[in-house]
Amino acid sequence: MLRVMARSLVIKTTAGADAPERCSQAFTVAATALAGGVPTSLWLTGESAWFALPGRAAQFELPHSAPLADLLEAILAGGTVTLCTQCAARRGIGPDDVIPGVRIAGAAVFVEEALQEGAQALVY
Repeated sequence: MLRVMARSLVIKTTAGADAPERCSQAFTVAATALAGGVPTSLWLTGESAWFALPGRAAQFELPHSAPLADLLEAILAGGTVTLCTQCAARRGIGPDDVIPGVRIAGAAVFVEEALQEGAQALVY
C-alpha cells in the first residue's frame, strides 16, 4: 500500500498505440498513484493525444496490462487529464471532441504543474 505523501505527480505520455508498453506504463503509474492518494495529473501528448477522444482507449490492447479505458476512467475520476494544445490542433481535435473531464492546455500549464513545490514529473 502506498503512503499518502505531501507530493504530487505530473505524468506526460508521448506514447500511444505506436509504443504500447510505454503508453500503458504511464496510465498504470498514474492510476496507481491516485489509488494511493497521490494528487496526479496525466498529460496526453504526441500519439497519446488520441486517447482524449471517446472510445479510443477501449481500442487499445496490450497483453498482461489493465484495460486502458479502465485506467483512464480511474484517472479522470480522481485526477486531472490534460490534452496538449498543439497536439490537439495538429490532429484536428477541439474542446467539443474530447471525453468529458479532459481539458486542453499548453506548455505553460505543464511547466506550472511540474514546478509546483513537491511535484515530481515523469515522462513516458
